[in-house]
Amino acid sequence: MPGYTDSHCHLNALDPAKYSEDLDGLIASARACGVDNILSIATCMQDFPDILTITEKYQNIWGSVGIHPLEISSETIQADQLIELAEHDKIIAIGETGLDFYYSADNKSQQMDNFITHLEVAKTVQLPVVVHTREAKKETIELLTTYADRESVGVLHCFTEELAMAKQALDLGFYISFSGIVTFKNADTLREVAKYVPHDRLLIETDAPYLTPVPFRGKPNEPKFVVETGNFIADLRGMEATALAEMTTDNFFRLFHKATKTVA
Repeated sequence: MPGYTDSHCHLNALDPAKYSEDLDGLIASARACGVDNILSIATCMQDFPDILTITEKYQNIWGSVGIHPLEISSETIQADQLIELAEHDKIIAIGETGLDFYYSADNKSQQMDNFITHLEVAKTVQLPVVVHTREAKKETIELLTTYADRESVGVLHCFTEELAMAKQALDLGFYISFSGIVTFKNADTLREVAKYVPHDRLLIETDAPYLTPVPFRGKPNEPKFVVETGNFIADLRGMEATALAEMTTDNFFRLFHKATKTVA
């Protein structure tokens, strides 16, 4: 059976006190549910040592390096530092970066400078960039158009915008990733986007420990629940769940080309 891939989660943020298992158990549970590959995303430099430790311990878990737009008030990073950290074999992406004017609109210029730095680094190291965007559609697309290129295209993760923005990102070569939000009752507009995205540009994720999908809302999210999101989207697109798992896993390894697939 083709394995699922959780293309975006935060393993270092999974608090064992909130689960019935420790991290080893959570990863084992994910594997038992058919989740073979996981990308654990950095949001700040304080995260990075823990993420690196996790990726070095588990064969089919990789990491990223970057600063989330909501973390830049407490942290700054230089391009050369990002470039150096991205050299590690298990670091396969730049980010999570981007723009968030929903939670923080008073530092737009600083966020944009931080985003540009990450986009320039992604071009330099030729790794995909993981993009967070909220209430910043116009600015996000403008910066991607100006600073991204075909060697550093990445993914708009946890996509929650309308079809028009998805089409703009797709035209730039970007992938679109869907989290458990697509299963929520009020997500009709998002489901239309999930039906539209071409087969070769679709990814799925948990964003764990956040955004637990139906029917497990109210519980802390974990990588095994990516199967619920995958099955939901497969049904939405009128395809077999196994085909969706294989397709999104192939897409993951095509985009995150530094990762090596080791599970058949």
